[in-house]
Amino acid sequence: MGERLTPSDVEKIQKEIDHRKLVVRKAAIEAVKEARAQGDLSENFEYYAAKKDKNQNESRIRYLERMLKNATIIEDHTSEDEVGINTIVTLYIPDEDCEETYKLVTSIRSSSLRDMVSIESPLGKAIRGKKVGETATVQVDPSFSYDVVIKKIDRNVGDEDDQIRRY
Repeated sequence: MGERLTPSDVEKIQKEIDHRKLVVRKAAIEAVKEARAQGDLSENFEYYAAKKDKNQNESRIRYLERMLKNATIIEDHTSEDEVGINTIVTLYIPDEDCEETYKLVTSIRSSSLRDMVSIESPLGKAIRGKKVGETATVQVDPSFSYDVVIKKIDRNVGDEDDQIRRY
């Protein structure tokens, strides 16, 4: 089973593939041609840098195409008052007596630096489908778990600005 993707994820990935094939690929090929025209390739740093950029672009295209080929398309069937994909949720953590806010996303968009939690993560699995006031137990591993209380749910959030994670 491949990545679990929403239709929006598939659209973003396809746009990136198209951009890389139609724009980035042409620029990379042109950069290689220009660097090759500078003469001796044995000490031509620009040539090797251009080849590296071209190869990285091709690698990213293959990676994204393989991801789409093996993906499982999912829909968010949670109701408006439940935590679902692209929901911003405020949690109260009793053990630490603090509140934290996260956005629940698919794994290709997750980013701990931007407080975006994957639906595949222990926290994501625990809170998905929960309602305000409910307690969820986050099972980190067989010997450690902690509770979180759903304090607030914001479903009016788009995913236009969410970036596809790099590999």
